[in-house]
Amino acid sequence: MTARAGMRGLKKQRRIQVIALAAAALVLATGMIGYAMRDGINYYRAPSEVVADPPAPTELFRIGGMVEDGSLIRGAGETVTFSVTDYGASVEVSYTGILPDLFAEGQGMVGLGRWQDGHFEAQQILAKHDESYMPKEVTESLKAQGYDPARDGGAAKE
Repeated sequence: MTARAGMRGLKKQRRIQVIALAAAALVLATGMIGYAMRDGINYYRAPSEVVADPPAPTELFRIGGMVEDGSLIRGAGETVTFSVTDYGASVEVSYTGILPDLFAEGQGMVGLGRWQDGHFEAQQILAKHDESYMPKEVTESLKAQGYDPARDGGAAKE
């Protein structure tokens, strides 16, 4: 009986070790997934939000709205500056690179970048891909300011 009782104790101990090892592996995997995703989450901010509460220079975020008419300035090489608005506030954007073909004044855009010295430095610029599409966040922020992109040409609140 002593050998049998010793065998049961050994099985019980082995089961506890396996459960503890599985729990440790689960915690490690969860931690690794969270660490890997930390740079993959970019929060959207409307120009009004950026002006009201400027983000830290280290925060990577998306900004979107309409490119203001008459604000597009092409600099040396591939550098451009323009203003993006949600009709509540405007933010100056600078970008070095090739703009998408559908990028134009008076059209919707989304940029990915950082807030630096009072303006948005974009790393990436996206433009709407056809006449009817605009990202949900941009549409919501424009509607909050009284502009309805669904109407023909929309209209800003006076």
